[in-house]
Amino acid sequence: MAKVGVISLGCAKNQVDAEHMMHRLRAHGYTLVSDVSKADCVVINTCGFLESARSEAIENILEVAALKPEGTVKAIVVAGCMAQLLGEEIRREMPEADVVVGLAGANRIEEAVARALAGEQYCETAAPEALALGGARILGNAPYFAYLRVADGCDNRCAYCLIPTIRGRFRSRPMEEVVEEAETLAAAGVRELNVIAQDTTRYGEDLAGHSLLPALLTRLCRIEGVRWVRVLYAYPDRVTDELLDVMAREEKIVPYLDLPLQHADGDILRAMHRRGDEASLSALLAHIREKVPGIALRTTLIAGFPGETEAQFETLCRFVKTQRFERMGAFAYSREEGTPAAALPDQVPEEEKARRVEILMEEQSFIAEARNAEQVGRVLPVLVEGYDGFVKMHFGRSPYDAPEVDGKVFFTAPARIAPGEFVNVKITDVLEYDLAGEQV
Repeated sequence: MAKVGVISLGCAKNQVDAEHMMHRLRAHGYTLVSDVSKADCVVINTCGFLESARSEAIENILEVAALKPEGTVKAIVVAGCMAQLLGEEIRREMPEADVVVGLAGANRIEEAVARALAGEQYCETAAPEALALGGARILGNAPYFAYLRVADGCDNRCAYCLIPTIRGRFRSRPMEEVVEEAETLAAAGVRELNVIAQDTTRYGEDLAGHSLLPALLTRLCRIEGVRWVRVLYAYPDRVTDELLDVMAREEKIVPYLDLPLQHADGDILRAMHRRGDEASLSALLAHIREKVPGIALRTTLIAGFPGETEAQFETLCRFVKTQRFERMGAFAYSREEGTPAAALPDQVPEEEKARRVEILMEEQSFIAEARNAEQVGRVLPVLVEGYDGFVKMHFGRSPYDAPEVDGKVFFTAPARIAPGEFVNVKITDVLEYDLAGEQV
């Protein structure tokens, strides 16, 4: 049977799609290979959220296409978000892509590969809501953690965002289906579940009229073998006392919340089609910290949104300095064709956006180092991820670090420890965004 390589770009939600595709391909007799230069067909699961992500996808298509003359790679299937957004344009402008399928193409990816290898060239983009959200998976990351997608799509309609256009309306998976998948993952050795959706806190509103996330988290914590449960992509308007009470009560839920706030100035947030201002967001964060003592808060911010004045940017800077987020990322506003924000006046120059991001991240580097210094002397549980032969130390993540976006804990140990094990580490030093210590 033919060999297939899968390249997945973009966010964790996209990775879950790729993991479903890999399972379908293997189940239909294809051999999966990690080295795409040895593949007969390469599936590129693209991200289409930002111009930079689409540029990365195009680079990957061209890099794989360059392997065709060497004789091994015979076909390329482009799938995922960029394919959903720009399907016919990709086929027209990039003949290197033999087959282009949108999000729902993951449901029959084996058919797309077979037709591509047979020499067919076509584009097929059904409604994004046709994408099957469940099903068996082959984990694309380490076997001890997994992303657990509870919903897809988004109805928030933020002015800068293409996600509703690309991935369709918000829709939750049935709770029984989610729990069953979590039990299967735990039985296969997964110890950390990272709960994801475009808006995780909205989970279940379309099914029950109110958020079912607290109830779901409670059930996930009852699954044998699961050690950590982490909530990513929470929406500030939907962080309820019920959710916070569950997070405080359940030992398996790590004291960590990913809460993308985007800005702190009220006028900018309204222009973004979001709610809140510096005062209300500060009150929310104080309430979260009070309800869940010791919680680590992660946020993402956008600098240079159209019309952002120097005074409004100063509001954002003051907010960052005051709130002292444990984890934070800042990004320059990206003008995306088809979004309301793209048509707004007073677009901020690229160099000014970059300057503002640099200011935010420099301030955050000081905050992160100071926050990490507070950990010196503490003993933290660490999920071991590997061993660094160069520094001769193990490394892993604490409860305060999400996979792939946050820092690491480097530590010495008397013996080699297998990835996926949990150990206690006494923190002895700070490496800016990372920590160092010794197993105890």
